[in-house]
Amino acid sequence: MRVLVVPFPWKTHLYNLVPLAWSLRTAGHEVRVAGWPDLLDAVTGAGLPGLAVGPGETPEVRGRRDRRQTSERAAAAKRAPQQGLGPLFDLRPDRERLGWEQVSRVFDDLVLPQARRSNDPMMEDLVALARSWRPDLVLWGAKAFAGAVAAAAVGAAHARVLYSVDVYARLREDFLHAQALQPPGRRPDALRDWLAGWAGRYGVEFSEELVDGQFTVAPFPEAFRPDPRPATLPVQYVPYNGPAVVPGWLAGPPRAPRVLMTFGDSVDDGPLRLLPVERVREILDAVADLEMELVLALPPQARRELREVPANTRVVESVPLPEVLPTCSAVVHHGGTWSFGGALRHGVPQLLIGRAFDAPLKFGCLERAGAGTAMSPDQADGPAVRSALLRLLTDRDLRANARRLGEETRAMPSPNDLAHTLQDVVAAHRAGRAPAVR
Repeated sequence: MRVLVVPFPWKTHLYNLVPLAWSLRTAGHEVRVAGWPDLLDAVTGAGLPGLAVGPGETPEVRGRRDRRQTSERAAAAKRAPQQGLGPLFDLRPDRERLGWEQVSRVFDDLVLPQARRSNDPMMEDLVALARSWRPDLVLWGAKAFAGAVAAAAVGAAHARVLYSVDVYARLREDFLHAQALQPPGRRPDALRDWLAGWAGRYGVEFSEELVDGQFTVAPFPEAFRPDPRPATLPVQYVPYNGPAVVPGWLAGPPRAPRVLMTFGDSVDDGPLRLLPVERVREILDAVADLEMELVLALPPQARRELREVPANTRVVESVPLPEVLPTCSAVVHHGGTWSFGGALRHGVPQLLIGRAFDAPLKFGCLERAGAGTAMSPDQADGPAVRSALLRLLTDRDLRANARRLGEETRAMPSPNDLAHTLQDVVAAHRAGRAPAVR
C-alpha cells in the first residue's frame, strides 16, 4: 500500500514519525513524507523520500518568523484563561469539564492560531499531492490537520499520530460538551469553521475525524492515556533523534550515578529560555556535593555564560539520548518527547521542569504512576531541584515504578507490529468496514 506521512512542521515532530515510517517501508510498503521545504534535509537525512509542500523559505527566514510567533504565542497565553484550567488536567474519571468561556478562549487564542499558521501554507499543495499519488493511508502528526483534509479529499484511511499525552482531544471533548449547553444559534466553533472551509473546497463535509483522525496511534503506556478511547492503536516509543556520534566518555561505565540534565528545544544560541543561566548556576552549586556525574547539555553561548561548573558536572553541547539514557540513574528535562519517551523506555526516574500546554497532564500521569516528579520553572531553584534529585536517586519505590514503566513500554506493540496492523485497518477501510482498532 501507499502511505503518506505528514508531520507537523517541526523537526522534533518529524523525528517522532521516522521509526513507524521505516517499519512500513521494511514491510514492503511505499512511503513518502510530505513536509515544509525546510524539513526536507531532515527527511532525506533519515533515509526517507520527501516531498515539499508549503512555503519555500529558508531555515533562516523560518527561524526569524518562529521567534516572532513565539512572542505572539506568549502574548496569547497571557490573554488565555490560565487560571481555572485545572479540570483539563484532572486525572479522576469523574472530573469536571471546562466551562464554555474558558475552553472557547483557549481554542481561539492558542489552538486555532497555531493550527492555521502551520497548516494553511501547505494545504493546497498537500491535497494536490494526495490527488496525484493516491495514498491508501495518511499518517498525520498531531496538529497537522492538513493531513486529515488531504486524506478525506481522496478517500484514504487516516490516523493521527500522537507525540505526547492526548491533551488536545480532551480539550476538544470539553469544548463540544460546553458547546452543547449553549443556546441554539450561539454555539460558535472556529476550529470547525476553519476545517470545514478547507474541506468544502475539495468536496468533503466536516466531521470530527478531521480533528481526531479515524483512529489514533498512541506511543506511551496505558498510564499516560488517561482517557480510554476505542479507536486507539498503542505503539511503543522507539527513539530517533537524527544522526549522532557516540562520545568517547560513554564507552565505559559512569564513575558515579549518572544524571542527565537537558532542556532540548527550550534552548537556543543565547541564554536558556526555560531557566536563566543564573538559575542553572544556582542548581549546579546546590548539587555540587552529591555523588553523581551530572551531564548538562547546553548550547555554546549558554556554556560560555555559565563559565565554571562543579567537579561533578560535565557540560556538553548535545548528547545522543538513545545512547546516554540507558546509562543514567535519573534525568532532569523539560518534558519533550525525546527525553520523556526515552526515559520511559529505559526505566529512568524523571524530574520534569516545563511550561508547555500539555505539561500539567503529562506531569500528573508521571506522578500518579510514581515514576518521577515535576515542578514549574518558577519552583525550580537550587534547594528544590536538589531535594527532587535525591528522591530520584534514593527512593526505592519510585525507582521500581520507573523500571516497571520501562518494561510496559518495551512490551507494547513495536512499530513493526503496528505496520502489519495498519495494513489490516486499510484493508477494512477499502472494504467499507469500520477500522479494526481497539
